[in-house]
Amino acid sequence: MPAPLKSALTLLVLAALLLVAAIWGWRAATKPFPTSEPPPLCTDVTLLAGTQVFGDQVAVSVFNGSDRSGLAGATMEQLEERGFVGADSGNAPAKINGVQIWSDEPRNAAVRLVARQFKSARVVSGEKLGRGIVVVIGESFKSLRTKEVESVTAVESSTFCSPPESQ
Repeated sequence: MPAPLKSALTLLVLAALLLVAAIWGWRAATKPFPTSEPPPLCTDVTLLAGTQVFGDQVAVSVFNGSDRSGLAGATMEQLEERGFVGADSGNAPAKINGVQIWSDEPRNAAVRLVARQFKSARVVSGEKLGRGIVVVIGESFKSLRTKEVESVTAVESSTFCSPPESQ
């Protein structure tokens, strides 16, 4: 094979390799970064009757049903200080008076534990505004009970949203 033909063939092969490398590099450089989903805040757990439920096993969402600014956030902080896992907070869709726990399961152990943190919370049916047990704080709410209720015993099987590390 003559030298000029050999040089041309070598350059052609090298150019093809460069083109393949450039295409591969461009695809790698423009590919989106892999995303890892954060673990869920909580997953549904079912406890049998007679089992104790503690605050660190319960996710709580607090919503402001009053005109007082920052009430949901302040109440969430107080519940977290008592060991509950804070989930969501914000404004409720309607104004209320007092404290309401929005649940269709008043005998649920987690609902009872959250309700016992307040002086006169009522369990009422309501929409699922956030994750975990939904608490709506109204205009007349002053503070949590002075004495913390650390646990309750499930009177029947209870399903609620519990953080993975507490299971």
